[in-house]
Amino acid sequence: MKKIFYILCVIIVFILSILITVLSTRGLETKKFNDLISDKIIEKNEDILIELDRIKFKFDIKNFHLFLETKNPNLKYKDLTIPVENVKVYLDFVSLIKSKPKIDNVNISSKEIKIDQLKKISLKMKPSNLNSLITNKINNGTLLINLELYFNEDLDINNFIAKGKVKEMSGTVYRDLNLKNTSFNFFADSSDMLIKDIKSNFGGVLVKNGNLQIKKDNKIYLKSDFNTEIKINNKNILNYLPYFKKINFVNENTVLNANLDNFLDITFDETFKVIDYVYTNKGKVENLFLELNNPLNNSFLVKEFNHLYLKESNFNIRYGSDKKNYINSSGTYSFEGKNYQNYDIKNDFGNKISNINLNFDFAEKLKIDFLNYKKNDLSIAQISLDLTMKSNFIDLKQLKYSEDKNLILVEKLVIDKNYISSLKNIKIKTFSNNKLKNDFTLNFGKKIKISGNNYDAQNLNKFLINKSENNILKKINSEIEIDMKNIDTPLSKKLKNFRLIGNIQKGKFAKISSKGDFGDNKFLDINMKNDKKTKKKYLEIYSDLPQPLLSEYSFFKGLSDGVLTYSAIIEDDTSTSKLVIDNFKIVNAPGVVKLLSLADFGGLADLAEGEGLSFEKLEINMNNDKGFIKLNELFAIGPSISVLMEGYKTPSGLTSLRGTLVPAKNLNKLLSKIPVIGKIIIPKEIGEGLFGVSFKMKGMPGKIKTTINPIKTLTPRFITKALEKSKQSK
Repeated sequence: MKKIFYILCVIIVFILSILITVLSTRGLETKKFNDLISDKIIEKNEDILIELDRIKFKFDIKNFHLFLETKNPNLKYKDLTIPVENVKVYLDFVSLIKSKPKIDNVNISSKEIKIDQLKKISLKMKPSNLNSLITNKINNGTLLINLELYFNEDLDINNFIAKGKVKEMSGTVYRDLNLKNTSFNFFADSSDMLIKDIKSNFGGVLVKNGNLQIKKDNKIYLKSDFNTEIKINNKNILNYLPYFKKINFVNENTVLNANLDNFLDITFDETFKVIDYVYTNKGKVENLFLELNNPLNNSFLVKEFNHLYLKESNFNIRYGSDKKNYINSSGTYSFEGKNYQNYDIKNDFGNKISNINLNFDFAEKLKIDFLNYKKNDLSIAQISLDLTMKSNFIDLKQLKYSEDKNLILVEKLVIDKNYISSLKNIKIKTFSNNKLKNDFTLNFGKKIKISGNNYDAQNLNKFLINKSENNILKKINSEIEIDMKNIDTPLSKKLKNFRLIGNIQKGKFAKISSKGDFGDNKFLDINMKNDKKTKKKYLEIYSDLPQPLLSEYSFFKGLSDGVLTYSAIIEDDTSTSKLVIDNFKIVNAPGVVKLLSLADFGGLADLAEGEGLSFEKLEINMNNDKGFIKLNELFAIGPSISVLMEGYKTPSGLTSLRGTLVPAKNLNKLLSKIPVIGKIIIPKEIGEGLFGVSFKMKGMPGKIKTTINPIKTLTPRFITKALEKSKQSK
C-alpha cells in the first residue's frame, strides 16, 4: 500500500512538473478566455476595443501565478490603434476552480510608440497638463512602456505600475529653447514616480546622469539630481536672455563654460502649489566672460573696466524658500583677460539682506586723491571686505587694504540711504618711495578725533573742489578735533603742528578754530562762526603763504609770495566772499603771458616770464549761488600793470571774463591830471597815446578763447578804482 502511494505521488509530481514546465514555457493555447477578457474590458470602458487571436495559458514560476498571454493583440482606443506587443492577464487560481475566473492584474507591454501616435491618443483622452505638454511641446521621440494594472472584484483599477523608456525625444522648453536627444527610464505607481538616467541637450546645456523622484502623500515631494555641462556663447545665449532680465550684466556677449552638479527639492500641496523648495549646485566654472552694461568706474580707479573674466572658479549655490541662500565662489578673475588674480567670495542672502565676505588680490592701477596715494600695476594689493547690505543700507564691518607696507583699515562704517550714519575707526599708513606720507587715525565716538604724525594733503584742494551733488556726511552731527604734526600741502609746502577744534552739523563745518605753522614765522589761521538766528556762517582765513590754498585754481597759477586774507558769508547753497592778496608776484603764468603778448606788451611779457610781475594788491569780490560763480569785481594794481575784470563761471565749467589791462606809466599819467575834488571826468587832453587794452575770455576749461582790443579811453569805474588804490598806497 505504501509502495502504491509512493508511486502515485511520484506520478503526480512528475505530471505537475511536466505541466508546470509546459505552462511556464510554451503554455497551452486556448480560446476559452477570449470573450471573457474582451467583455470584461469593454464592460468597464466602452472606448476600448480589443481583439484577441491566440491566447496561451501559462504559469509564472517567479510569482507562482497563472496568467493568460497574447501577443500583438489588436487594441483600439476610440478607433485609434495602440501598438501593443504583449498582454498578460493574471487570474485568481481559486476562481478558476470555481469556474468563475477573476482577473487579478493585467500586464501590457507596448511596442515603440512614436510621438505622433502618442499625440493622437492624447487628443482622444481627457484634457490634462500632461496631454497639453505632449501635444504642444514635444516634437519627436519614442516611448516604450510596460503597464501593470491591478483590479478589485468589480474590475476597477485600484493600483498600477508603469515602467519604460523614452528615447530620442525633442521638444520646446521656452520660445527658441529646445530639448534635443532626450532619453530616460521611468517607473511609476499610484504613489511614487522615479525617472532615472536622464540625458538631454538644450541649447548649449548638456544634462547627464539625471534622476527625478516624485512621492505622493498628503503632499507631493519632488527630488532631482543631475549634472550639467554648460557651453554658452554668443550663438546660443539669446535663448537664455529672457530668464536673466533682472541681471543687467548678462547680455548677448556673455560666454560661460562650466560643469555643475545640481540638486532640487520641491514640495507641493494637493493643488500643486509650491510650498517649499531648495535648489543647490556645486561645480567648476572653467571660463566666464561678462561684458558690463555699466562700466566699472569710480574716483579710485585710474581707468574704467568694461569686462570681467572668471577662470577655473569653484561655485557652490543654494537658493530656497527658507531664505537661507548663499553663493560661494573662489578662483581667479581679470578685467582684461590677462594677469588673472585670486578671489574668494561668500554671500549669504535672504529677505533682501546680503552678508558678503570678499577677499581678492588687485593688480590694476589705483589712486586715492585725498591721500595722494597711487598704486601702479606692478604691485599686488590684498583687499578684504566684510559687509551686510539691505536695500539702501550698508553695514561695512571691516574693509582692509594692504599693499607692501601700505595699509588702509576701515571698521564699522554704516551707510544709510547713501549717507554715512556712523563710523568707528579708520587707520591709514602709506608710503611713497619708502618715505612715510600718511600716518594717522580717525576715531568716531561721541567726538570725532583725527590725529597722527603725517598727512599728505597735496591733492586735497583737487578733491575738495570736485563737489558731489550729495553730501554723504549729511547725517553727521558731532564735535571734531584734529591734531596733526606734519601736513604736506601743495607746492611742497609743509604745515606743522596743525590743530583744529570745531563742530560739524549735517556733514558741514558750523564752527572752526584752527592754526598751523609754515615755519619762518609764517602761519595759517582758519576761523568760522555760526549765527543760529540768521543761519549764516562767517568764515575767515589768514595765510602767510597763499599758494597752498590756491594751487588747484588755474587763475592763480604762477602766483608767489604775498599774504592772503579771505572772508565769506555762507547761507545754505549761496555765499558772498572777498579775497585779498597783498604784495605778490606773477611768474610764468601762461594765461597772463599770453594776454600780455596779444596786447603787444612785449616788455611786460618778458618780465612775467622772468623775474615776474609784482602787484601791490589783488582784490576779488564774488558770489556763489548753487555752483554759479559771479565775479563781481577783480582789481589788481602794481608798479608795472593794473587790471580790472568781471565775469562768471557756470556749474558746467563755462567761463566768461572781460576786463581792462593798463600799463602803469599810462595810468599814472592819467591819474595825475584828474582833479582831486569834483566829478571825475576824463579830460580831453588825455585822449592822446595808448592807455591799454580791453580783453574778453570765454570758453570751457582748456578751450578758452581770448580777444584783445586797444583802448584810448578808460571807463570812469576803472579810474575810480585806480584813485582809491592810489590813495590807499600813499
